[in-house]
Amino acid sequence: MQPVSHPPLPELSTSVSYRDKIRNRAKALEDTETPKLKKRLIQSLGFLLILMYFSMGHSMLGWPLGPIEKFGSIGNYLIQMLLATIILYINRIFFINGFKGAMRLAPNMDTLVAMGSGVSYLWSAWVLITMISGKATEIHQGGHNIYFESAAMIVTLITVGKMLEAISKGKTTNELKALIDLVPETANVERDGEEIIVGVDYIRLGEVVVVKPGEKIPVDGEIIEGHAAIDESALTGESLPVDKSVGDKVSAATINKSGYIRVKTKSIGEDTALAQIINLVSDTVGSKAPISRVADRIAGIFVPAVIGIATLVFIIWFIAGHGVSYALTRAIAVLVISCPCALGLATPVAIMVSSGVGARNGILFKTAAAIEEMGRIKIVALDKTGTITGGEPVVTDVHPYGDISEEELISVAAALESRSDHPVAKAVSDYYKSTTLRIADFKEVAGRGVEAVITEGSKALRIVGGNSSFLVENNVDEADIERLQQETENFSHAGKTSIFFAKGGELLGVVAVADSIRTDSRQAISELKALGIHTVMITGDKRTTAEAIAAEVGIDEVIAEVMPDGKEKAIQDLLDKDKTAMVGDGINDAPALVSADVGIAIGAGTDVAIESADVVLINSSITDVVKAIKLGRKTLRNIHENLFWAFFYNILLIPLAAGAFISLFGGWTITPMWAAAAMSISSFCVCMNALRINLIKF
Repeated sequence: MQPVSHPPLPELSTSVSYRDKIRNRAKALEDTETPKLKKRLIQSLGFLLILMYFSMGHSMLGWPLGPIEKFGSIGNYLIQMLLATIILYINRIFFINGFKGAMRLAPNMDTLVAMGSGVSYLWSAWVLITMISGKATEIHQGGHNIYFESAAMIVTLITVGKMLEAISKGKTTNELKALIDLVPETANVERDGEEIIVGVDYIRLGEVVVVKPGEKIPVDGEIIEGHAAIDESALTGESLPVDKSVGDKVSAATINKSGYIRVKTKSIGEDTALAQIINLVSDTVGSKAPISRVADRIAGIFVPAVIGIATLVFIIWFIAGHGVSYALTRAIAVLVISCPCALGLATPVAIMVSSGVGARNGILFKTAAAIEEMGRIKIVALDKTGTITGGEPVVTDVHPYGDISEEELISVAAALESRSDHPVAKAVSDYYKSTTLRIADFKEVAGRGVEAVITEGSKALRIVGGNSSFLVENNVDEADIERLQQETENFSHAGKTSIFFAKGGELLGVVAVADSIRTDSRQAISELKALGIHTVMITGDKRTTAEAIAAEVGIDEVIAEVMPDGKEKAIQDLLDKDKTAMVGDGINDAPALVSADVGIAIGAGTDVAIESADVVLINSSITDVVKAIKLGRKTLRNIHENLFWAFFYNILLIPLAAGAFISLFGGWTITPMWAAAAMSISSFCVCMNALRINLIKF
């Protein structure tokens, strides 16, 4: 069938605005700051180079001034003033933001930059005016007190730091934009017996979408025909394609690497897993971690304190007889080098990088606080069904009685249970699908068992399956049942459910069924314990079953036979001991997920936006709990390193800028220009340190 391109009709869509919303999201995430800062920096550097020629180039290297030469030093300084004015105007945002902060009595980082650069400029302008008016005692003495190049250099170097910050932020937003770009524009949809091409906005729920090799899957849905190797790396981080066939679920933006499939649409537009991921990750980037608010409060105290220190430094040097110019130089150096940009960057850059790493590995943090809290977790509580176990029963043992063969037992059991839709019955019938027995007069007794009739030769024999009391009621020898129960006593101790079967009043044996343990559960629990995490299973199942499973996977503590509200109470008790995370399916475990320090939803898939969870594991694997904890710890450690560097830098260099080491170390000090360079290097170090989170190995 060749696809036919039909003009899409708006009334066919249940999500007409989806593409527009996605585009708006991409626009909102676009890194607009880096291009602006790059333009500002290039313009500033261009004028700064000319300024440096007229200042240092002429005075230190004797470079010629051309026609300006005839105007003498005054002409040179006037050119410097003009160039500095242009550079300060290009970077006027520092002065606008700094002035606003000061007017609100909440001076910020830009206030320090504006004061440092502005005071340098205004003092230089005042000296130049005194020189022009002839009030300066010596022209060259006035020239030594002019700092136009320092005023321009301060804002230029700090713009370098700002651009580095924007580039770091842009890396994460670009990753989100890459996710958005995965959304296909069109899809092949079957309508009225033909295959047509429509925009993804116009796909309807329940429609069949055709996906050919090399094409992106446009919706979340279920394969109803064909099989394919699906590249899910965009959503799960898994690099190898996953083989999928009829009945398997597929997600939007994954790629069909090989095979022809027809997919029945289950979710479209903003309801797809991809859309939920985009929303969650972008929301995380925009949120603040609690530790960040601590840094904000510190900065709120730090900035006014620095202004006070700079004022005190000026007064001390002036009183000491070093003159206004020298005292002002020391005060300006203190203002510039103290700019706490590194402090402001310490947390948000680390959080942004961490959320991007998590998204690439199928771990979605809903808030920055969740990343931080994940790094402090000491106890992990896990639901049993659907978390440690697969949530679906499977046959574990087939135990015939007496001389009955295993083949006869399982054949009768599978034929009888094939008519029931109970999960345990389905496990038995799926275990042995090759039975040839035909049954009649099927009856099901709720909570007890099932019965039917089969024909063997000329005989019609009644077959029954269920618990022991149900078989006794159907005239099966009670003594035989008791002997069989003794033979299979270990089944109940292992948490398995035993189903007894009989034919024509003769006991055939027992088929044991249990909720299968996930293949990765043992590994995950082992890795959690290696991290020093105390593991707890919380379940509504009976204690014998829970303890058997806990022993098999290595769980430290079992809390069994609890209802959902009991799970919440159990979490509250654990919270009294230490930081606790709860891992569950996000539905029955909702109260416990909300109560925990961090709620982790597993089994996400298309239900990625489970409201009660703080963290969502796309890959439906509890090994990702280990990854989330490692990532949280790495992020928290990185933030602490950044905060240490920011404070250490200021503690070390503020005294240097103030001139405290001049007498101790033979004149050690720093000019405002070099102070600006040092501040930019500090911000650069913090950004580079945060980017190391990308190197984490799971």
